[in-house]
Amino acid sequence: MGRVAGKVALVTGAASGLGLATASRLAEEGASVVLTDVAREAGMAAAAQLPNARFEYLDVTSESAWESLMQSMDSLDVLVNCAGVVELASIEHTTEALWRKINAVGTDGTFFGCKHALALMKANGGGSIVNMCSTASIQGGPNIFAYAASKSAIRGMTKSVACLSTQEGYGVRCNSVHPGNMQTPMLSRMSDVVKAHDPEAAAQMDRLWVGDPVDVANMVLFLASDESRSVNGAAMVVDNTTTITEGAVLKHE
Repeated sequence: MGRVAGKVALVTGAASGLGLATASRLAEEGASVVLTDVAREAGMAAAAQLPNARFEYLDVTSESAWESLMQSMDSLDVLVNCAGVVELASIEHTTEALWRKINAVGTDGTFFGCKHALALMKANGGGSIVNMCSTASIQGGPNIFAYAASKSAIRGMTKSVACLSTQEGYGVRCNSVHPGNMQTPMLSRMSDVVKAHDPEAAAQMDRLWVGDPVDVANMVLFLASDESRSVNGAAMVVDNTTTITEGAVLKHE
């Protein structure tokens, strides 16, 4: 207990899934956590269940909303950019509207978060930014084209922020976490779509390894803590060898 005691952490997309799992682990280990999301009721309910936590409504696609939230905070030690959306579509079926929707939340939201958290953190002597990425930025994702593109952009901006901070002596570390398939509402929604349109593909999906969100949250906890003080600009993969295995990684009953 207490691995991030005394730190102030802000987590986007914290009303469910990986964001909620991360906020929970940070709170359990002593951080004061600000949960943010556009799902107000779910976010408030989640924050009420955690020690030293509160909820703030945040539309990550709005830079002015980020500015207002950062201005309201006296300090910030940890930012976890976890907000994201995904819809199934190859490049051939990705509309301009879908492209902009997914990139507004994932790419723009992470950009705004990094930009404004960096300003606050460097003024206070340092901090840790953790960007939730995906194995989709490492492997091809033909049917999640816009999502994979967004996560690839996030991987690049993570390294750029880390290098800038090191060169300028800001004391801010910036790392990315790349989960494989995790048991989250996002994955469940994708599975439902596949089942409705391609039962054979859905049956194959059911055989694949799926991880627990707490495993991702534990990686974020490490990166948020002082234990990772020399880890900067890293891409931390949490996928049980999915990205390095020939063929599929199957679940074990």
